[in-house]
Amino acid sequence: MKLWEKGEPIDSVVERFTVGNDRELDMRLARYDLLGSLAHAKMLHHVGLLESEEFQKVESGLNQLLEEVERGEFTIEDEYEDVHSKVEAELTKRIGEAGKRIHTARSRNDQVLLDLHLWGRDEVEEIRHLLRDLFERLIGLSDAHANNPMPGYTHMQIAMPSSFGLWFGAYAELLIDDLTMLNAAKAIADQNPLGSAAGYGSSFPIDREMTTDELGFSTLRINAMGAGLSRGKLEWTIATAVASVAMTLGRLAMDIVLYTGGNFDLVRFPASLTTGSSIMPHKKNPDVFELIRAHCNTLRGLPNQIALLTTNLPGGYHRDYQLLKEILFPGVDQLKTCLQLADYMLQQVEVNREWVNDERYHYLYTVEEVSRLVADGMPFRDAYRIVGDAIANGTYQPKPGEPHTHQGSTGNLCNAEIRAKFEKVYSE
Repeated sequence: MKLWEKGEPIDSVVERFTVGNDRELDMRLARYDLLGSLAHAKMLHHVGLLESEEFQKVESGLNQLLEEVERGEFTIEDEYEDVHSKVEAELTKRIGEAGKRIHTARSRNDQVLLDLHLWGRDEVEEIRHLLRDLFERLIGLSDAHANNPMPGYTHMQIAMPSSFGLWFGAYAELLIDDLTMLNAAKAIADQNPLGSAAGYGSSFPIDREMTTDELGFSTLRINAMGAGLSRGKLEWTIATAVASVAMTLGRLAMDIVLYTGGNFDLVRFPASLTTGSSIMPHKKNPDVFELIRAHCNTLRGLPNQIALLTTNLPGGYHRDYQLLKEILFPGVDQLKTCLQLADYMLQQVEVNREWVNDERYHYLYTVEEVSRLVADGMPFRDAYRIVGDAIANGTYQPKPGEPHTHQGSTGNLCNAEIRAKFEKVYSE
């Protein structure tokens, strides 16, 4: 069944190509399609377009289907084009003619728009929860290792003293920026497009504020044409938030891959969380973080894929939009998996405190020596030259300095302030 068919059969080759993976992907939207249909039916009854007896039948049938979705018993067979045609056909089969009334004042265009807004709102909220878990893990590790020194690097060269607390805390705070992006994506998803029909509204006296309240949206996407034009932009906004999280997570994964290497040996994981080599018995490979890095690099391309797919499309609906689900749905799933795995792995991370005995790191303290000379009254450039000369002629002797004291430094992490900052943004 197709909601648009008028008795004229469609070529099977064309049907297979145009339907694509919609049946499989639409299983993700079944719950939302039913919730949207329930709200729409209540509104139709409220404005007098659905009689009380018809509404009771529709409501009962939709609730039955919703229960089947929750139990994992709902399927979209090959005879149906998508979840929308399946729901309407199944409802009509169960309750009779009243099932055909559910499409009054509604188009498949605003059905899928509504489903995606509801899906996006829930998915972004789930990512926010997972991001919070990772934030708590990282800020907790920062607290636990606040006083454990760590070498800092610039240009992949030994640079200045750092600490494991500073490193873990840095990534924790970066997640707050990503949370801000997720909040923006959720705000865009949290608008009700239902009632925009094919993008030009309906001649029926529908009550769009009622469906907005029924579905728990914060606001109505008011302009009917604007609602239709939001297709593609909604997906791009969610993808951009996903890419933002992936950027932070991918960089953390790269650091961990680097720092578990034998030439660094700064962090370690139990053998059970690493993999080995088929010929080198000593290997403990950080495969989980290498795959997180790879997945996150791919996820950073999601906004560009969506932008390219929708570039220069004029107003109104176009079948191109169907392919957006194939890009976005797997990407969201992959990000959630990466967040879960990163949190799981970091539960068992170990830091190596013995690196301080390695002569390679003696040059970490050159800046501290320059600072000491400046504190004693010497101009900075003179102090810099004296320490540089000592390094060049081999007379430099490392002298570890005291932890820094300003906000956000090794001796003053300000993790309480970072936590408060996170909570403020999370509550928004």
